[in-house]
Amino acid sequence: MNLIARGFFWWLDYVYVTIAQARHVFGRDASRFRRGDRLPVVLLPGVYETWQFLLPVAEELHRRGHPIHVVRRLGYNVATIPAAAEVVAAYLEEEALADVVLVAHSKGGLIGKQLMAAHDPDRRIRHLVAVATPFSGSWYARWALVRTIRDFSPRDATLVRLAANLAVNSRITSIFPVFDPHIPGGSELQGATNVKLRTAGHFRILSDKRVLAAVVDAVESAG
Repeated sequence: MNLIARGFFWWLDYVYVTIAQARHVFGRDASRFRRGDRLPVVLLPGVYETWQFLLPVAEELHRRGHPIHVVRRLGYNVATIPAAAEVVAAYLEEEALADVVLVAHSKGGLIGKQLMAAHDPDRRIRHLVAVATPFSGSWYARWALVRTIRDFSPRDATLVRLAANLAVNSRITSIFPVFDPHIPGGSELQGATNVKLRTAGHFRILSDKRVLAAVVDAVESAG
């Protein structure tokens, strides 16, 4: 992919970010997604994201009968990965959820793996579907000025520990594009089900029909 094409996809990504942030400002209600008789889905957004970034995913899965849960205490998801995983674990226990499928974007996938590896003794989580997650980090993060982004450095202690833990990888589906402007190394995960799609971007792919179809397939295969 040439530099012009890469620049174009960077631009499209931030158009999507603007739209998704506007959804949050106008306060779309997540409670309408709580009904359903199939496997419950818990949404885990990325850093500086609310659940609104995953709205296309929520709508598609809810239409197919899955109740959708939002962990509002994550806020804009700026806590460390272990701290965020503890928040989600508490939510699963409070809501008495079982046979849960986590559907995550970016940092949300790292939170999901941390949750499965260290905070799920009752095996409440059946599967993790992660879209554009930096399982091996992103070397861009090494130069970030804020801790929230430096957490994605390949040398970060939490990421190194998660990468070394292969025990839960068989219960993870990693979905990622051929070009991700934020994760130059890609999102392939050893031992997981890896789904590489002919699309590009990091944020906007959450509304890509190919990505939505892959998410639906992974969630329903988990059932």
